[in-house]
Amino acid sequence: MLKLSVVGGGQVGRVLGRLFSRAGVFAVQDVVARSMDSAVQAQAFIGAGTPAVAGGALRRADVYMLTVSDDQIVPAGEALAAAVPLQGAVIFHCSGALASDKLAAARAAGAHVASLHPIRSFADTEAVAAGFAGTFCGVEGDQQALDVLLPALAAIGGRAVQIDPSAKTVYHAAAVFASNYLVTVIDAALRAYQAAGVPEAVARELARPLALESMENAFRLGAAPALTGPVARGDMATVQRQHGAVAKWDEATGKLYEALVPPTVALAARKRAGLP
Repeated sequence: MLKLSVVGGGQVGRVLGRLFSRAGVFAVQDVVARSMDSAVQAQAFIGAGTPAVAGGALRRADVYMLTVSDDQIVPAGEALAAAVPLQGAVIFHCSGALASDKLAAARAAGAHVASLHPIRSFADTEAVAAGFAGTFCGVEGDQQALDVLLPALAAIGGRAVQIDPSAKTVYHAAAVFASNYLVTVIDAALRAYQAAGVPEAVARELARPLALESMENAFRLGAAPALTGPVARGDMATVQRQHGAVAKWDEATGKLYEALVPPTVALAARKRAGLP
């Protein structure tokens, strides 16, 4: 069994470390964190390995999983290259925003590098570990690294989606649009209802069916066929009146409304053309 060292004691490292260990994919060796307390907690969650502090002695492993913050990926790769022989080892990070080329120092030392990004929230580590099967993961990197990681991912129920490393930041932005900015737009709707005198709790009930049905239609039919409303009907006079009213009520929300009009017009054109 290949030996795995987990570098980073956060949620992603804990969950993947536990899953890889329990599936018998890798033998977890060292669990490295910034403090011994964090390393001990991570090791306890994983249920295997030896706690270690970053900067201390590190044993050579076959696979290194970096689950540090994005700004620490390059330094962590450089530190590994300086600390242990990496010839033939596999090193991967779990960032959604950065590509595997950030591990250039490890590659120069003879390692095969990759990135593996689970596309889900890790806020509740116990729940994610229990329900990881079916999780999509964006992967890219050296073929030698993927030859090791893809079977390992399949063994824990992950579903690999290979992505273009040159578009990694755009790939990550897709998740932001689908989650973070979606919440921002819903917040604008809730605040607009409240500006019209609707209580906040009622506003949520008014927006809920519209939002849920729109999302279901978009995922079932495609975005363009799911589009409804004044832009889809070509009623730009209504759009202009709404923009003016929203901008008068709240300038920042008015700018958000204005910014959404051109891409929605383009989406409506796709709908008229019968495109998804």
